[in-house]
Amino acid sequence: MKTQLISLSVMAFAGAMFLSSFNKAEPPKKTKLADDALIKKGEYLVGILGCGDCHAPKMMTSQGPAPDPALGLSGHPSAIPMPKVNKEALKDWALFFPTLTMSVGPWGASFAANITPDATGIGSWTYEQFKIAMTQGKSKGIATARPLLPPMPWQNYVNMKDEDLRAVFAYLKSCKPIHNVIPQPISPDKL
Repeated sequence: MKTQLISLSVMAFAGAMFLSSFNKAEPPKKTKLADDALIKKGEYLVGILGCGDCHAPKMMTSQGPAPDPALGLSGHPSAIPMPKVNKEALKDWALFFPTLTMSVGPWGASFAANITPDATGIGSWTYEQFKIAMTQGKSKGIATARPLLPPMPWQNYVNMKDEDLRAVFAYLKSCKPIHNVIPQPISPDKL
């Protein structure tokens, strides 16, 4: 009798658990189609915003510099050292390195960031960090960090719609991660 009572209790409990699983409302899942559309929109925006102009390392072709597809949006190649700079030229010019990922001017030298989803890029970034970087011009999306340096045109993105920022972020997070540690900026007195 005791064994039958335990068996009935176990069966009743299992039955209750089984039935209760039907009553739980599952949270809506994002559809792959919606994610694909967001990423596609982000790819389009990254293209027309010109992100690759600086963040995609270039190779020289017969028609001038062209993005190196193997390096994606990985920023200034870490293997390329800072060349000697003619400080006299900086009185009248801002200059770009041939890869277009390094520039020098009155601010010193700046290097295009790695914006791939690798840990050396934006791999660990949250959307909020991305939004702070893009709309407030703060390094690594940290509100108390140094300002982003020229030629990053973050001022152009201050009023960018949230849906567009989210699309750009989704696209960047979907890109091939490329390990590339970017050099720190160099102040004018250290050039």
